[in-house]
Amino acid sequence: MGGLRRIVLDVLKSHEPSNVSFALKLSELENVEGVNITLSEIDQETESVKITIVGTNLDYDEIKNEIEALGGVVHSIDEVVAGKKIVEAVKTEQD
Repeated sequence: MGGLRRIVLDVLKSHEPSNVSFALKLSELENVEGVNITLSEIDQETESVKITIVGTNLDYDEIKNEIEALGGVVHSIDEVVAGKKIVEAVKTEQD
């Protein structure tokens, strides 16, 4: 069983809840093994963050619903990894 293993999301959120609280809440979702939140941009009212979630058989709809419940908005899905194992992107000569 592999399913969705990693997802990287570009999210716009308010300053509250804090990124620590945001990460802890997301880490409580079923099948989530780890959450990484990286601040990309900040202004007076909002923060743009990259959220990386790793696990097995992740439920994107559940993740998105939790982000919205916490006051965030998913701007884009920047990476998706699915299957029996995580395949890392490799650079090619064209990169």
